[in-house]
Amino acid sequence: MSRRSKKRTAREEAAATQRGEFVTLESRNRSAGLTDRGKVLGVCLFLAAVAWAVFGQTLRHQFINFDDGDYVFKNPKVFRGLTIEGIVWAFTNVHAANWHPLTWLSHMLDSHLWGLNPGGHHLTNVLLHMATAVLLFLVLRQMSARFWRSAFVAAVFAIHPLRVESVAWVAERKDVLSGLFFVLTISAYVRYARRPWSAARYGLVVLLFAFGLMSKPMLVTLPFVLFLLDYWPLNRARTVSAEADEKPPTPRRLILEKVPLLAMSIASCVVTLLAQKAAIRPSADYPIGIRVSNALISSVAYIRQMLWPSDLAAFYPFAAKDVVLARVLVPLVLLAGITVAVFVLRRHRYLVTGWLWYLVMLGPVIGILQVGSQGRADRYTYLPQIGLYVLITWAVAELSRRWRHRHLILGTLAVITLTALTLSARAYASYWKDSESLWTHALTHTSDNAMAELNLGEAIYKLGRTAEAIGHFKRALQIEPNEATIHGSLGSALMKIGQTKAALTHFQQSLEINPKQASVHSSLGVALLETGRAEESLAHLQTAVKIDPADADAHYNLGNTFLHLGRANEAVAEYTRALNINPDDTQALNNMAWILSTWPDALTRDGARAVALAERADSLTRGASPVISATLAAAYAEAGRPADAVKAAQRALQLSLAEGDNARATSIREQLELYQAGSAFRDRRSRL
Repeated sequence: MSRRSKKRTAREEAAATQRGEFVTLESRNRSAGLTDRGKVLGVCLFLAAVAWAVFGQTLRHQFINFDDGDYVFKNPKVFRGLTIEGIVWAFTNVHAANWHPLTWLSHMLDSHLWGLNPGGHHLTNVLLHMATAVLLFLVLRQMSARFWRSAFVAAVFAIHPLRVESVAWVAERKDVLSGLFFVLTISAYVRYARRPWSAARYGLVVLLFAFGLMSKPMLVTLPFVLFLLDYWPLNRARTVSAEADEKPPTPRRLILEKVPLLAMSIASCVVTLLAQKAAIRPSADYPIGIRVSNALISSVAYIRQMLWPSDLAAFYPFAAKDVVLARVLVPLVLLAGITVAVFVLRRHRYLVTGWLWYLVMLGPVIGILQVGSQGRADRYTYLPQIGLYVLITWAVAELSRRWRHRHLILGTLAVITLTALTLSARAYASYWKDSESLWTHALTHTSDNAMAELNLGEAIYKLGRTAEAIGHFKRALQIEPNEATIHGSLGSALMKIGQTKAALTHFQQSLEINPKQASVHSSLGVALLETGRAEESLAHLQTAVKIDPADADAHYNLGNTFLHLGRANEAVAEYTRALNINPDDTQALNNMAWILSTWPDALTRDGARAVALAERADSLTRGASPVISATLAAAYAEAGRPADAVKAAQRALQLSLAEGDNARATSIREQLELYQAGSAFRDRRSRL
């Protein structure tokens, strides 16, 4: 018998014993696989739950008066929902100093689904952030094979108070959307890097990166992050791929495969610079030395607030006077010291990757090119600080390897850390519930904050607290006397309390500083009309609609000026433009219906159209406006419906008397007599 036959016989003789062992091992492997999948699912659910615990409250929050108007509720291209016109606009236009078409499309989709209900828009932000946190855990685990470290990093990312601005602010959709594509791009890159070269897998990396850039151009640094991941944890430059059994890629290949991504980053930078050229502050405002100094201070401030998240605010003013040598020297030494340390200890490769991840990703938003007047912003840390989370988590895990009861100690520290962060983030997120709460909090935690004074003033002005708002506008002007927007807002508030002359002064000062403000030209036009300077009013209002053709208020105000000048057809045309932008503008509906019902020229009147407009205005105000009820009566009379005209006029009379407006009541009585006699009313005045 051959030796081979003997071996086979021996195996056969031991089959019963071995079979039991094999079954046991197979069962153990299957059980381990199920357990691992269960742990992964458990962590994913935990991440979603803690993120919801912090940010679920935002579904009850309102829009705020800080970019939410430009991005959603005052942007007709967005609040009309997904339309062909809107999609084309998103890809072909720059708005709010940005070109990010996918962000616009996501806002349009929200408007399509939820209308202008802010809860739906907040929900999308929360879901995107939750998805990013879960995917971050999965991709870190995929790259490093470190389960609990990856879970902790993702959990801190999900709930850190510095994430509140990006998630709780509807206008920062670009952060959470680009964050999702950032992690998806890395995940696709890991799959590409660990398998034999594939055009399809590489193409997916390029596609996801393109989506990320079209969400927010801050992702221009992603190719450099991929270089860092090649260094660690992928270790592509020095190891053989276990899965593909290939030689390690050469440095030349590592560079060449990034070239298309780098080209996309450069293109995105060019587009962004063109889009933001009007928003980039000139060097005369902020000299380069001041900018570099502020960048150093901000880089360390972000680290401090990461470790101890206190004094967070929606806006940190750029305080050039505080940029002194003593304040700059410490950050400079600290940043240089950390950089030297991570390279000295570069055998721990996670130190180099984590630290450079932070610095490189922070580069585009650190303020060397200053956009706006903020000194720094929490939202700028959304993706950069992931690198610091990785660095600290891996460093603590490595330093504690020889501790007794290591798992118990680290587990306890993790629970304490995550609990504290959750409570802090949840408390801070509650201040984002509305504009008044948000800016009151900002003023409490910052000083000399003109932006917070301005926005708080505008918030309470809309609540009818005009005198209080004026106080905030004046304090804002004391801080920033040459800020055009503040002069414009103060002018509007002064007009509200009848100080038209003072309002004119502030409108004019605002336009001297920045003549391209459509809203201020519009407000100045209204003020000029009130003082009897109709031709000057007309010039400013025509300038307003030329600067911003989508400004519905400017079109409405221009219509009023045309009406004052007796140019009824041109007034109707402007009211029509206003209604094309905002179909629910009850004042435009009312004024247009009044002209079409009562204008002496028969060629201008249109009873049927007037009824449709007046009925819509009456429906939107739920029949509670005496002015609109009177207009509806005039429309019915013009359309040959005297009985309906009488009924509407009687309602208008009752509402006027209830409000104590005797002058209007007298006018409506005169109109009512005409309707009872079967006649229509003709307004012989040149204005309403």
